Amino acid sequence: MKSFSARRRYNKGNRKVNDMENKNIARTSGIGFRDKIGYAMGDLASCLVFGLTQSVLNKYYTDVLEISVLHVMVMTIIARIWDAINDPIWGRIIDRAGRKADGRYRRWIRIFALPVALAAVLMFLDVRGFVPAGRLAWIYATYILFGMLYTCINIPYGSLAQVITSDDKERSSLSVFRSIGSTFGAMPAMVLASMCYVTMNGVKVMDYNRVFIGVCAIAALSVVFYLLCHSWTKERVVSEPAPHEKGQTMKVVKTLLKSRPFMAVSLASMLFLAAQMFGQGYNTYLFHHYFNKPGLTLLPTVFQYLPVAVIMFFATRMGNKLGRREVCSYGVLLAAVFYLVLFVLSLIGITNVWLYLLANLMAGIGTAFLFLLVWVLATDAIDYNRVRFGLTDEATSYAFYTFTRKLGQTVATVLINVPLLRIGYNGSELKTEGLSDAALKTMYNYSVMIPAVLFLLVFVLLRFLYPLSRKKVEELQVEKAKLLK
Repeated sequence: MKSFSARRRYNKGNRKVNDMENKNIARTSGIGFRDKIGYAMGDLASCLVFGLTQSVLNKYYTDVLEISVLHVMVMTIIARIWDAINDPIWGRIIDRAGRKADGRYRRWIRIFALPVALAAVLMFLDVRGFVPAGRLAWIYATYILFGMLYTCINIPYGSLAQVITSDDKERSSLSVFRSIGSTFGAMPAMVLASMCYVTMNGVKVMDYNRVFIGVCAIAALSVVFYLLCHSWTKERVVSEPAPHEKGQTMKVVKTLLKSRPFMAVSLASMLFLAAQMFGQGYNTYLFHHYFNKPGLTLLPTVFQYLPVAVIMFFATRMGNKLGRREVCSYGVLLAAVFYLVLFVLSLIGITNVWLYLLANLMAGIGTAFLFLLVWVLATDAIDYNRVRFGLTDEATSYAFYTFTRKLGQTVATVLINVPLLRIGYNGSELKTEGLSDAALKTMYNYSVMIPAVLFLLVFVLLRFLYPLSRKKVEELQVEKAKLLK
């Protein structure tokens, strides 16, 4: 056994190490409410324009431009193939870029705020006068351009959380505020999706003028909120540029592929986003044709996000106490159960709009935790890579993570359009005639089964493959603090 004096020297040494770690965290933390609101503004801006692709664009392509659903799917897949090349390249550019007066990451938000907004507007320009091949060329060019510019701003924005603070609890708080920003950011596009219809020949159709005016207003607001994000946040953690090493991008990607926490959270985030986007995009068709209430298209999203307004006040506390992995995974399982209940009820002929909305509300309670904490799960995984593998290329890591979320967008687009293909959906024909009863039933069944399956897969990934429990995250932060000394 150690003598009393030996134990005293040992305890004194431990206190000294802990004091040094705490001082280091104090230098790189201490965020205020302005930082949190500013960080929320960034995702609010991003979701304003990104929400247009989720809630309006698919139906605009099929109903206004009369593009076939098959062409829309193929275009989205091709865009993701290009992203597989573009996103890592842009991540490396940001990792190698030096620090300027407004930091390493914030300046990109200022530079690309207006180009992203303009690219969003270009996707909705009236090209109905073009020949079919011309329309296809236009949507390919503008959709891919928007994706590239969105990457240019979204990667540095996501990486910004790493340098605003090094404190684990403060990062968790940033994740919550980011999710709050995205909640409000998604709403305008959903409002537009529910209010852009006019009645022609007794049939409700999407009106181009309403769509374009709404898109321009939303894009202009995004620029304002991007600039507020740039102005109200501060980079506290000094992050040095990555070295110019040949083949470094592939080295980073290989490291990420063998990182179990990073791959698990990336795949979970991909499928979770796919489920969200599927609901927001598919509901424009479901409420228009199945429920015959296009004016209520906004409500499923509102009902899913309502619980966020309550849970956001204790999501961080519960995540820190019970474990972020645990509260997120079991919450998503709860959401899957409610969609499965809807499917079972549909088998015995019980379906109505209010029952559907109630299930969306209950599912929203379950998914609120992951919605609020998904970004800090990703940050924990990036921290794991730094401690375990010595990987300091945060922007390239975030580019990979962003790419998987874009794959989620592709999965959602495919899952929206496959059911439409199965029922023979044709936007131009539906302006004069409706869908058969069998087609409508198929449409409804897809609307509840697809989210159920996606949420079950997310549960498995988080609960059984993502290894960062509460205890392991605490150990990880101690190790990272030592690296930052």
